[in-house]
Amino acid sequence: MSANTQSLLASQKAVIDNILAVQGTFFSGFEKLVDLNLKATKAAFEDAAQKSQEAVELKDAQELLAFTSALVRPEQAVAYGKDVYEILSNVHGELSKLAEAQLSQGQDRVSEVVEQFARNAPTGSEGAVALLKSSLATATNAYESAAKAARQAASAAESNFAAATNATLKAAADVSKAAKAAPRAARASN
Repeated sequence: MSANTQSLLASQKAVIDNILAVQGTFFSGFEKLVDLNLKATKAAFEDAAQKSQEAVELKDAQELLAFTSALVRPEQAVAYGKDVYEILSNVHGELSKLAEAQLSQGQDRVSEVVEQFARNAPTGSEGAVALLKSSLATATNAYESAAKAARQAASAAESNFAAATNATLKAAADVSKAAKAAPRAARASN
């Protein structure tokens, strides 16, 4: 087999491997989302059954007020959203790694072609070769700067999401405490 045929076969194998890796990443993320949704649905059904039993046993308006205020639990929705975000973030991270690896391989191939061109360039084309190498270096630096900025933006977004989630959970806990304290305060004043 010639070197060109082997190179073509190796490139095709690399493309297929990359496609399979992307498909695997998507499928894994989908599988995690399905599992999360099944668990959330099961927990919701169990909670509904328990709350139905508790509703049957209510005796007066104060118990009804306490019961209804305990039904609202935003921390569950926030936790679910956080889990979904984490799964999607992991999928995005894996896809980014695959894309960066693919781009790095492409840059290596282009560098090899430029080097081979430089070795076989006719006399007097040194300026064109230097310009080609300089352009390649500039493009590589621009890509690396853009990739670094994208990683920093993703990290900042993740930090902001975590801070917002924590603030929401704290606010939900405060509301829940206040809702539970209101019926007790009403009973104490009677």
